[in-house]
Amino acid sequence: MKTILIIDDDIHIGNMLEETLTKEGYRVLRAYSGTEALFVLSDTSAKPDLILLDLMLPGLNGEDLLPQIKGIPVIVVSAKIDIDNKVNLLLGGAVDYITKPFHTKELLARIAIHLRSTKQSASAASLLTFDDITLNTDTHIVSVGAFDIKLTRTEYAILKLLMQNPTQVITKSLLLEHISEDTPDCTESSLKMHISNLRKKLREGNDKDYIEAVWGIGFKLRTE
Repeated sequence: MKTILIIDDDIHIGNMLEETLTKEGYRVLRAYSGTEALFVLSDTSAKPDLILLDLMLPGLNGEDLLPQIKGIPVIVVSAKIDIDNKVNLLLGGAVDYITKPFHTKELLARIAIHLRSTKQSASAASLLTFDDITLNTDTHIVSVGAFDIKLTRTEYAILKLLMQNPTQVITKSLLLEHISEDTPDCTESSLKMHISNLRKKLREGNDKDYIEAVWGIGFKLRTE
């Protein structure tokens, strides 16, 4: 169930939106001021999937609140119709702008579009690619070309970190520190063995060496 946060101090409009969204199967959160909205957003366990933001709020207004909202699509719902205001808000982080009064069917359509777009973006973000290697962080499936390869937890964690930083040399200490959350069994003495096994498995897929050692520093993906 998707969650939508309504930030609006108009109780009647908020109630109407909550009733409409609930009927459509959404979970609804409410905030009546910018300050209260920040408090709601600070609860990471109840992070909304989309926000409906009124501009004229008591205390911290919508224009000042918008830049503080990160990683959540925001549809501005406002009586202001000035085109420059709309442009500034869209450039400032809002994904859409709908003017009061509005048709609930239009609002619901815009909500559905932006939630679908967010889902597609998240899906794309779960795929890491380098050359002809693909790593899916959701399914943990790794493929080289058309062939899937089976990696251990440690090999997967090493490859994921290297693919997240494809142009950087990752030092041994940084590598061990970052992969420790995914795989606690890798030590400095065993790291070389894990990387050797990983390189061998990647070569089996395409007879190419994708990982190179940078003497005395660490490892990186081979870019040439």
